Amino acid sequence: MQTATAAAHPNLAFAKYYRVRRDDLNIPENGSISVNLSGAMTTTTVTFDEAFGQDGFTLNDAGVNPATLGRVIAHLDRVRALAGMTTRARVVSQNDFLADAGLASSASAFAALSLAATRAAGLDLDRHDLSVLARKGSGSACRSIPDGFVEWLPGWDDASSYARSLAPCDHWDLRVVTVVQRGRPKLT
Repeated sequence: MQTATAAAHPNLAFAKYYRVRRDDLNIPENGSISVNLSGAMTTTTVTFDEAFGQDGFTLNDAGVNPATLGRVIAHLDRVRALAGMTTRARVVSQNDFLADAGLASSASAFAALSLAATRAAGLDLDRHDLSVLARKGSGSACRSIPDGFVEWLPGWDDASSYARSLAPCDHWDLRVVTVVQRGRPKLT
């Protein structure tokens, strides 16, 4: 059994990407700039164990819908391919903020999953490679890998589409205020 835990912050985009240029790699048409929200966090534990017959995922102590589970399994498959392994995993994730409220919960989720899963699989990826991996799970997740103010370079392939830190979190004296009304998910 191999287990690792990682945490990541959601990010708020100042300049957003418009659409995806390459669906196969989740590469955007244009770059984006964001700030990581230090007041919110996703913590994820990944355990690979030969005893598991299938992958499992719980979020905030509950099961998830099949589409969400499928996205997590696809991401675990990416990590397994990198590590040259087939072992199934259990993923346990907790947000200390409301998901589906417009706070980029998928960004922090796939950033934390990328780091925890690669560590549990025995991989030691640098920030560039973690950003590339996280992007494949959720585009904005690449921006939750570096600290502070972050730029996602759109690029054309895996090597050139990644996020990098522009400035530390205390570079500009900004405050992000979030108001959640009645604890309902955002409208789409």
